[in-house]
Amino acid sequence: MTRISVGDEVILYLDAKRTYKVKVEESKQFHTHRGFIELGDLVDKPYGMVVISSLGVSFYALKPLIRDRVLKTDRRTQVLYPKDIGYILFQLGLGSGCRVLEAGTGSGALTMALAESVRPEGRVITYEIVERHMKTARGNIERSGLMHYVDMRLGDVTEGIPEEDLDAVVLDMATPWLVVPHAWEALAGSGVFLSFSPTIEQVMKTAEALRSHPFIEIGTVELLLRNITVAPDKTRPQTVMIGHSGYLTTARKVLELMD
Repeated sequence: MTRISVGDEVILYLDAKRTYKVKVEESKQFHTHRGFIELGDLVDKPYGMVVISSLGVSFYALKPLIRDRVLKTDRRTQVLYPKDIGYILFQLGLGSGCRVLEAGTGSGALTMALAESVRPEGRVITYEIVERHMKTARGNIERSGLMHYVDMRLGDVTEGIPEEDLDAVVLDMATPWLVVPHAWEALAGSGVFLSFSPTIEQVMKTAEALRSHPFIEIGTVELLLRNITVAPDKTRPQTVMIGHSGYLTTARKVLELMD
C-alpha cells in the first residue's frame, strides 16, 4: 500500500467541484472554508484515507493523477481540455523511449501529459516563444515531478526544427502551416504530425500545407464533451457543456507519395 511522505503532493477531495492540490509538509496547515487540515498528520498514512478538518468536515486524501496535475496547473495561458489531450495521446501512439517535439508550451499542461506517456526512456522537447510562459510552465512541470523527461527551449519553430528522427511533432500555435515543411524534415518515417487550432481558417491552411508534402492520413476532428447528471428519475444531460475548444489536425509522414 502506497503511503504519503513529506514532500508528496496530495489531492484533498471534498466533492466533485471542490478539490485542492497540496504539498505535504510538517507543521503546516491547509485552510479551507470547511476548516483547516494539519498536513503533517498525513505523513505515513495511506492514499484514499479520510481526513477530518478542524471543523469536523471529511476530505479524501488522493494520489494525484496526471489529469489532476494538468487541470490544476498555474495558468497564464488557456490549457487544452482533457477530452483533447486524451485524443492527442491516442493519435500519437507514444510510449517509453519516444521522442516528441511540442511547440507552444503555454502553461505546460500538454507537456506534462506527453512526458508521462514517454517516460522513463523518452523525451519531450518543448519550444515556446514567450519567456514568461516558459517560466510558468517550468514551475508546473517541476512540481509534477516530470522535469527529468522534458527539455525546454526558447525558440520559434517556424524558422526551423534542429531535431531529427522524431516520433511526433505537436503544435499549439497560431501558424502551424508554417511549421509543416520543418516538421516533415524532423519526423522519422511514419511519424505523426498534430496541430491544435481554434479556427477553421487555421485548419484549412494547415491541411493545404500538409497535402503539399509527403503526408498521408490527413484528417481533422472536433471533439465535444457532454456530461450526464445521474440521479433517480432525474438522469439527463447537463445544461452546460464545452461546445468548442479547437480542431485537431493529424497526418503521418511518408518518404514519398505514390502516383
